[in-house]
Amino acid sequence: MPSVFLSPSTQEWNKYINGGDEEQYMNIVADRMEPYLRSSGIEYTRNDPARNVLGAISDSNAGNFDVHLALHTNAGGGDFSGKLRGIDVYYSPYSSRSRNLAAITANNFESIYPDPENVNILPTTSLGEVSRTRAVAILAEIGYHDNYSDAEWIKSNLTAIAKSLVQSLCDYFGIPFVEAEPVRQGYVATDGSNLNIRSFPSTDARVIGVIPSGAAVEVYGRTGNWYVVKYGGLNGYSYADYIVF
Repeated sequence: MPSVFLSPSTQEWNKYINGGDEEQYMNIVADRMEPYLRSSGIEYTRNDPARNVLGAISDSNAGNFDVHLALHTNAGGGDFSGKLRGIDVYYSPYSSRSRNLAAITANNFESIYPDPENVNILPTTSLGEVSRTRAVAILAEIGYHDNYSDAEWIKSNLTAIAKSLVQSLCDYFGIPFVEAEPVRQGYVATDGSNLNIRSFPSTDARVIGVIPSGAAVEVYGRTGNWYVVKYGGLNGYSYADYIVF
């Protein structure tokens, strides 16, 4: 299953015009992403808020992640302070996958942001979390925190922003988005045979592991007749008829 390095801002000095700061609210977004990531079968690691951007890049590159997702908000500054609005998603011009992920992310943001024409994707070679990471990377500047309307929109739409970001990851990975639900413990109930864990919710999908009959399994969500499960450190999909609670 896919894995993501989730890197919300550590810039607590970037104050919101209506109270709070960039680090605070981007970490709230990341917190609210976690249940949807689990339910959708996406493994994730969070950055260390005590480390700076160089630390986040180093930690990301030390792992084997499919995507590095940096979460920030913007500021106009100077003569433009408080005057700019919009969402900018930055991608690497040297990576078609980075651009594709940015386009998907921007497209989904357009459905929740009040000014869809002001949602942009932009190439960058200067932002380290895009240009210096081994994983496919994007950096999302989710509105302007020095603009009152944007800051109010961010605070009023934290869950919608989180869902949009996870939906974008699911679209990019080609897997179903699964609504968040509480993690449950189930048990495999077969005729004594193993239950397959598959890479996609289909009997045609590759078998990536098995669960013995009677074994306990964590269940994160459901899509159709399939549960998103975790067993023995492995995430995947198992047929729902053979798991009981």
